Amino acid sequence: MDLKKIKRYAVLIILFFLPVTFLLLLYPAKHNYNTLDVLDEGVQELGAFGTVDNEKVKLQDHLTVLGFFGAQPMEQLTGASNLKELIYDKFKGFKTFQVVIVLPESAKQEALTLRRELMKYETLDYWHFVFGNATNINAVYNSLKAEDGLADDLSTNAVFIIDKELNLRGRLDDRSDNELAKQQAAYEKRSYDIIKVADLKNKMSEDVRILFTEYRQKRKGNFDSSSRRENDLKGSYEQ
Repeated sequence: MDLKKIKRYAVLIILFFLPVTFLLLLYPAKHNYNTLDVLDEGVQELGAFGTVDNEKVKLQDHLTVLGFFGAQPMEQLTGASNLKELIYDKFKGFKTFQVVIVLPESAKQEALTLRRELMKYETLDYWHFVFGNATNINAVYNSLKAEDGLADDLSTNAVFIIDKELNLRGRLDDRSDNELAKQQAAYEKRSYDIIKVADLKNKMSEDVRILFTEYRQKRKGNFDSSSRRENDLKGSYEQ
């Protein structure tokens, strides 16, 4: 066999085995992804609330986007439309996913009007409006330990991600690449603004996807409970 043939076969062998070797090196770490951080535990359940038909809606055992639209929910139409188009429509087919909006009893009729607006093209099977008194609404909201309080009408533009175990999920470190480069102090992301399209599209959508991935890996028995994002955050404090 001449030298040219030997070189040709050697090149072919390298081209064949190099990608395979690379994939084998990656395989043990294929489940090493960023989990969605647990920011707080013990979000209050919705036992004191009911739908228009007095049905109960639970947070436990569901992946929930939780919001508070207050006594005049039609004023939240723009934000509600953003939430529907960018989050609800994307994840409504996933098992256990739901959007739950908490409102005072006085908002029932206006909530039905808002629901009709959102249902112009399809039903909202996994979107629930639940009603209760001001004391119970504040109790649920306070269990989220949000940075800002509710408005006087019990509304907020903020929505929250609640996991199946009643934990508040979000980001321990929400710094941008630019902020990281400048070594600015880390800060949490506990909620998402329904008025800001970029916040829902670029952050909340990604965070909900990560949470679904986490539960899917748990079902398969491949879940690693360590969080790279949390480890990275700890590392930044040590610098």
